[in-house]
Amino acid sequence: MNGGQVGRSRSAVVQPCARCGARWAVQGKPLHWCPRCHGVLLSPAPVDAPADRRNYRWVARPPGRKSPAAQPVRRSGSTETPRYQQIPRWGLHDRPATEAPEPHRPLAAWTDRLDRLLIATAAVFVIAALAELGRYGILLRNRTRLIQPWLLWISDAAVTVSAILALALALLSAVALVGWLAETRRAAYANVGEADSRSLLSLVLGCVVPVANLIWPGIFLTEAARRTGDGDPRLLRAVRIWWAAWLSNAVLVLVALGYRLANSLQVQADGVLVAMWTDLVAAGVAVASLGLVRAFAGLDLQGRPKTPHRWLIATGPARPVIEPVRRAPAAPVGDDAVVGDEAAAGDAAQAAPDAEQQEVVAK
Repeated sequence: MNGGQVGRSRSAVVQPCARCGARWAVQGKPLHWCPRCHGVLLSPAPVDAPADRRNYRWVARPPGRKSPAAQPVRRSGSTETPRYQQIPRWGLHDRPATEAPEPHRPLAAWTDRLDRLLIATAAVFVIAALAELGRYGILLRNRTRLIQPWLLWISDAAVTVSAILALALALLSAVALVGWLAETRRAAYANVGEADSRSLLSLVLGCVVPVANLIWPGIFLTEAARRTGDGDPRLLRAVRIWWAAWLSNAVLVLVALGYRLANSLQVQADGVLVAMWTDLVAAGVAVASLGLVRAFAGLDLQGRPKTPHRWLIATGPARPVIEPVRRAPAAPVGDDAVVGDEAAAGDAAQAAPDAEQQEVVAK
């Protein structure tokens, strides 16, 4: 007779073991550990209690304090799931993962509209070039005939308004390009695990200060291109094309200013044509800037993803892998061939009766 059986005979209250299932009689203070397997002893319960009945009460309390409202209500002898009288005000804190802070974008308001600004700038510069061309046509006609005042007023208004609007859009596009340059350089340096060595102030000064803005923007773009796409030569070529267009536009601007300062009427008339070409080159610079921005994003000028191509140098002449199909030569037709055909036909006719005779014998 084990200890559990002795306990049942002497006492009406026992403690079941959660590990081995043995029941130990309660003879005073309840025990905590099973003497046989050192398992946890459950709370005292009557001997005749069913085995599947839990002889303990599940209580949940907030940490650090005891709140009766936060304890679940459970009836004695009930198998229902414990429920709360109200929603508990405590629990585990499931803090979401903190997202990395977005990089500071001081010129984001203009950088996000960069494509539209460049397209509008190119369009307005083309309009300004057409206005200059119209004025030059009026000057040619004025050599022999008088020009109506209203036509001169329209021409002057078109030239002035288009020039002011083009300069304003060019300035806004320049600001947006500076913001785009800072973000592009940051992403390019992060691509190789480095930090941009140039501050935003140095980028702004290099792109704004006269004379310096002819050299430093190309250097800034070249540094970013060499760290983007493993130094793609096509990206470097796009930077060089933009740089050449930028320098050409600066030279034409200086030439146009020189023509405007001349005293000769003929030189001033020629300056109208120079202004027209300056506006056209400025429109080309805006288009080249748009192509450069999209080239850094892996797009073509129309905004479509670029399809990579690789050209290989052939080491020898091209040879077809599969030989061309050629027709077989026709068999010669002669007397011998005709005789051979007649002999073959006679043999076939002779073999036919023999086959019929063998078939009759077989039947």
